[in-house]
Amino acid sequence: MTERAEPPRSRRKRGAPDPLQTLPSVGPSLAADLRLLGVRTPEDLRGQDPQDLYDRLCALTGTRQDRCVLYCFRCAVHAASVPNPTPEERLWWNWKDPLPPKRRSPGRVTRS
Repeated sequence: MTERAEPPRSRRKRGAPDPLQTLPSVGPSLAADLRLLGVRTPEDLRGQDPQDLYDRLCALTGTRQDRCVLYCFRCAVHAASVPNPTPEERLWWNWKDPLPPKRRSPGRVTRS
């Protein structure tokens, strides 16, 4: 009995890539979260409210998810909704909540 040689790397069958992971900010974990929410393809994200997705995920899992999940949802929904997101729009950290304006502490003296 002879053993069959493994085919060359270029001819090996590989599973199809996860369509959700073609979106920026979506890796295996976030793709699993999206599937839990009923999202199967990038097209399913069009018109979705990222805050609603985040709130539903928190309710389904029974835990408050890290706020970064919301930022990633914002990024992914945007990327699925526009034809060509800019490089800046493809970065999840650009979808954070705006920071409140900085206030100077009362009584703080600055010297010139």
